Amino acid sequence: ASALNRKETRGGHAREDYPNRDDTNYMRHTMAYKEGTKLLSDVRLDYKPVVQTRYEPMERKY
Repeated sequence: ASALNRKETRGGHAREDYPNRDDTNYMRHTMAYKEGTKLLSDVRLDYKPVVQTRYEPMERKY
């Protein structure tokens, strides 16, 4: 659910329609909560900021 919600490519979640990483809008932890019996329509997403400590984010080359 969280990978489908992102409008970017990040790590193993590659999207052809959004090939670039977007740290401005998506540098955050995503939590998914199941709230009902339906497969995906009952998932609620919430977010927490990433706390930068020792290492700055950088582009990965695969």
